[in-house]
Amino acid sequence: MELFLNAQLILALGEHHAANALIVALNGSCLLTLALCGGLLIELARAEFGQKTNLLDRALKATEGGLEGLIFFHANNRHLEFHPVKKWWQGTHKYRELKAFWQVTNPKSPNPAPPSIRDIQNPLVVLGIETSCDETGVALVRLEPRASSGSPNQAPATGTILSQALHSQIALHAAYGGVVPELASRDHIVRLAPLANQALAEASLSWSDIDLIAYTEGPGLAGALLVGASLAQGLSYACSKPIIGVHHLEGHLLSPLLEPDAEKLVFPFLALLVSGGHTQLMRVDGLGRYTMLGETIDDAAGEAFDKSAQLLGLGYPGGPEIGKWAMKGDPARFDLPRPLAKRPTLDFSFAGLKTAVLTHVQKLKALHGLDDQARADMAASVQAAIVDVLMSKTERAISETGIQQLVVAGGVGANLALRARLKQLEQMGRCQVIFPAPSLCTDNGVMIAWAGGLRALRDQRGHDAGAFTVRPRWPLSQA
Repeated sequence: MELFLNAQLILALGEHHAANALIVALNGSCLLTLALCGGLLIELARAEFGQKTNLLDRALKATEGGLEGLIFFHANNRHLEFHPVKKWWQGTHKYRELKAFWQVTNPKSPNPAPPSIRDIQNPLVVLGIETSCDETGVALVRLEPRASSGSPNQAPATGTILSQALHSQIALHAAYGGVVPELASRDHIVRLAPLANQALAEASLSWSDIDLIAYTEGPGLAGALLVGASLAQGLSYACSKPIIGVHHLEGHLLSPLLEPDAEKLVFPFLALLVSGGHTQLMRVDGLGRYTMLGETIDDAAGEAFDKSAQLLGLGYPGGPEIGKWAMKGDPARFDLPRPLAKRPTLDFSFAGLKTAVLTHVQKLKALHGLDDQARADMAASVQAAIVDVLMSKTERAISETGIQQLVVAGGVGANLALRARLKQLEQMGRCQVIFPAPSLCTDNGVMIAWAGGLRALRDQRGHDAGAFTVRPRWPLSQA
């Protein structure tokens, strides 16, 4: 993975037009790192210099003759020549039919440093990379700063989605009933570079047209975050563009500001963020000014959907499956708890609901089995319980804060029953509800590009290519 992220490899592929090449990278201790590349590095292996022949033999054999050539690259720029490797290569007749490209960076004339975020010209085109969990998302968004006369209570820019490419890993994880971190990371590696090229082609842009690269820095799965962060880092170095890390939840919070009716949305507003990993109510007073009003003390709403669907023998992810089965069910058949719904707190809890579902399912199976009607009725009961809890907390937040604008974000925000209840709240004059487009409810690159661009325009945070981090656990208050 480390090699995949090295920007010089991207340059090497681009300069030599070798879409199917074996890349051989050396570091200062003369270790070799081999990677089969078809636009993306798939597998890595390291060996001492003396073992290079066997490694190359195996790697070349694995390509089954599909290589155009080899690219030799010095990974740490310490040496100007590959004397040992060149000598060995030129004396090895068996590889002469493959052209060798030598990629050497002269330390005396290093690549120019990427421009600072402060040097970005407006408007700006932002590449967004999202790999926090089980969606691989890449998108290009153009931000147009508002005139200086714009309201300070509005977002500092308007945005246009130029392109977006998204791959969901639902099929990959379905057999396990949930996300397997290692599989997620490996799939991100396979998907990310092709999706980046796809987004660029759909927008009819080149790498030089990008002004800023934004990536999800956290929170999320550590391995998955590293894949996206590393590609962003490599592109930043290769294309000489500034880079910015984005808080995943901030991306969700700000994505509704891309909607056509976002002109009506002004700070402060309330945000209900409901997904597989998060259930939170927040007050948003401005970019980077977030106050947590309430959050789940155990499981998230999305997790409750997933676990309930798993207990009922439905598909994955659980939210859409529960919603589909609920349409044929009776929500009053099973008396399920509404944890914390009546308590004077804005926190959520769904662990007790999962336990109640398990108890009912076990009783049904012991008595006369779990037929389709029982599944549908239980699905309807689960959905009703979760929506009731979300609605009770949201209404309490509106009453306590007096804020009458509500943004709903996250995958559970696509649930039709929840949307219908929130629309009823709007029709009663309690608040104005703004949903992101369904395509922006799940994790995606658009929200990361948008949030990164807004941060850059406000010059609040960012860094150039170089050291970078990911933050699997990252409170939004510290973003």
